[in-house]
Amino acid sequence: MYQTIVLSTADSIATIKLNRPEKLNAFGGPMREEILDALDKIAADEHIRAVIVTGEGRAFSAGGDIPHLKHLRDNTDETGFRNIIAYGQKITRTLRSLGKPVIAAVNGPCAGAGLSFALGCDIRIASDKATFGPSFALIGLHPDWGGSWFLPKLVGTAKACELVFTGTMISAEEAETIGLVNAVVQHDQLLALVGTMAEKMTKNPAGVLRLAKESIYRSLTSDLETAFARETEAQLKCFYSEDFLEGITAFLEKRQPRFKGR
Repeated sequence: MYQTIVLSTADSIATIKLNRPEKLNAFGGPMREEILDALDKIAADEHIRAVIVTGEGRAFSAGGDIPHLKHLRDNTDETGFRNIIAYGQKITRTLRSLGKPVIAAVNGPCAGAGLSFALGCDIRIASDKATFGPSFALIGLHPDWGGSWFLPKLVGTAKACELVFTGTMISAEEAETIGLVNAVVQHDQLLALVGTMAEKMTKNPAGVLRLAKESIYRSLTSDLETAFARETEAQLKCFYSEDFLEGITAFLEKRQPRFKGR
């Protein structure tokens, strides 16, 4: 169905695989539109409870496709390029508003817009072969897809400035040290370990994860009292849900809960 990505599902987990390995999964052609379409399908499918994003071949994503960018520079007016930027922003908004956990399984180089895409995911697990860098400045561009917003929140202002201003690519180990990724694992174990993490998430109530994700991200731009109010409303919804009743019943009966998303 898609030209530049592969969308697959197994049980209640969806996987989006960037599929331009000959271009290191750089964003070109219809890839932006296809990612957004896949995310919309995932959002509409109540049976999907978690999402994994990864890349085919040896890269996660090298970012912008340079020949494609050159073509756009020569043939696209400002309005047209604004629309292209808006597609990237819409992908990021959709990742953040999606009421399901999204894990980036970063299997190799993750640069430029590829890094911004990974930063838009909730969790990043890196292969020990992965490298990371906001390489926009190296070709005369500014971070986009929200990269300039995410990066300082994860690694601090000074480190974000260093990475953006130099365009330096860092190792997976350094990325973990500075808080850019959650964990680094052996390359051949990446997808299995991320799959296990996603499966663990799917066993928890979908409504709880949706509300918790919303609360966590809204807290980035709100004060404590606003967070208290939001937590109260979310907790009330959870407290009177069927899933909470099942959770405490299962605990008392010393068995695994069987959540139904209600």
